[in-house]
Amino acid sequence: MNKKIIRSFLITCFISSISFAQDKEKNAEPQIRQYWFVMLMKGTNRTHDSATAAKIQQGHLANITRLYNEGKLKVAGPFGDDGAWRGIFVFDCETKEEVEKLLQSDPAIAAGRLAYEIHPWWTAPSGSFKPGIPTKEN
Repeated sequence: MNKKIIRSFLITCFISSISFAQDKEKNAEPQIRQYWFVMLMKGTNRTHDSATAAKIQQGHLANITRLYNEGKLKVAGPFGDDGAWRGIFVFDCETKEEVEKLLQSDPAIAAGRLAYEIHPWWTAPSGSFKPGIPTKEN
């Protein structure tokens, strides 16, 4: 009797793995695609008084939220030290020029508090990197 149970279990596992592999192939997304990695660095104008700096930071965070909700910004975050590198962005845009335009909408960049470097970056479009506007599922 144990042999029958084990055989049935193994057959079920085998059939399930074939079915899973077929479903995965049907729903497969492209394996890799280009995004834009932006290294945010200290800008040349960091002489703002604390009230002005706070207002610029508030606008910076609002801009990040807007770009995320539009599906353009997939990752944003600061570094935990006080080095020259301040944070990163990862954009889902067609061109470097589009990224440049979106960066100019950031109050911290416009005020000179932040500078940036843009680099093409590749990864699989899953999780946060699914194309389009975010939904509750991603």
